[in-house]
Amino acid sequence: MKLVRNSVRNIAAVATFVIVLSASLVVGQADAHKSFDLLKGLEGNWAGKNNQGQPVQVTFRMTAGGSALMSEILGRGPENMITMFHMDGDRLLMTHYCGAGNQPRMKVISSDAKSVSFEFFDGTNIGPGDGHMQHVTFTQPDADHHVEEWVFLDHGKESREVFTLARVK
Repeated sequence: MKLVRNSVRNIAAVATFVIVLSASLVVGQADAHKSFDLLKGLEGNWAGKNNQGQPVQVTFRMTAGGSALMSEILGRGPENMITMFHMDGDRLLMTHYCGAGNQPRMKVISSDAKSVSFEFFDGTNIGPGDGHMQHVTFTQPDADHHVEEWVFLDHGKESREVFTLARVK
């Protein structure tokens, strides 16, 4: 009888674990899709300034049959940059094609109803200690304004560039 009770407890514990794990995976998938939907809401043209007061323009557009969102940072001469956002199963990824000549890939580390933050996890054309984008946060306080905070890591030193943008109508 004692063996049966222990077996029932073990089965109940395993079942509870599986249910909790499944629920967390569904929540993770839902959060990633919500983050992608938030970024899709940026589709269009944006103009503003960086933290040095220089003008900056950013354009977002859906491509690849709606499976990818492309962001292009304009007005920086030969250093125009493109970032591609897409789902990879249950996670949202981005690849940043940087003016530094490399391509850092980032994954979502946090998100809420108004912001999405990405963190570097790998990239191409990045040697040990080479400068690359390490982190970025997109914040949209309302439908016509958004802020992008980019963090560049170079030999252990971080520098930040912030774009404060308004939708061009």
